[in-house]
Amino acid sequence: MQPASKRTILVIDDEVHIVLGIRDALEFEGFRVVSAHLGLEGVEVAKREKPDAILLDLMLPDTNGYQVCALLRAFDRRVPILMITARSQEVDKLRGFEAGADDYVTKPFSVNELIARLRAIVRRSEWQPQSPDSTVVGEATVSFGAQTCRRDGVEEQLSFYEVEVLRLLVEKQGQPVARDDILHRVWGLENVATNRTVDNVVVKLRKRVERVPDKPVHILTVYGVGYKLV
Repeated sequence: MQPASKRTILVIDDEVHIVLGIRDALEFEGFRVVSAHLGLEGVEVAKREKPDAILLDLMLPDTNGYQVCALLRAFDRRVPILMITARSQEVDKLRGFEAGADDYVTKPFSVNELIARLRAIVRRSEWQPQSPDSTVVGEATVSFGAQTCRRDGVEEQLSFYEVEVLRLLVEKQGQPVARDDILHRVWGLENVATNRTVDNVVVKLRKRVERVPDKPVHILTVYGVGYKLV
């Protein structure tokens, strides 16, 4: 396992005091921190530094976080992106996920929560599951590496969590997987997620792969336990 000091976090935020606070907290935990105050500058820093995770503010002086996220995804589909914003409406979060964000932190946020999420991302990046690079679920073909789902000739981008939850279900195909086990494997020991978080990711996955999401035939609910893939 690589130490946290080998992990680079890119912070893209124009509020200097927030960047300094995040930098101090992460460097205390042993991470290396690089930063950018403009969106397009952040894209160039990401290309140069190849960070292990990116904290991206939604409101930037030169462009918005959605556009920056899309630019980042154009050359790196796998780096985890946590979007930081003062907005908390569901429509804003959905737009962020559609742009390629993997998680969403709303201001004001707890630094401890932020660190816990980053630790979980580091742990997941070190975990190399024995699963294929792609899988077929019903009429959908999912590429784990590219984080995409193709069905009926249409390709959609998947979030980091959608990919990892599906990867775990594929690994345990035909077996019930408890929500707590999913939380432990995907979000990590220090997770700030809940069972409801797992349910929300499964709802999104069903919309991707099921012909009738409200009547799933592939990602099934095992009542009182969790989910299984058939």
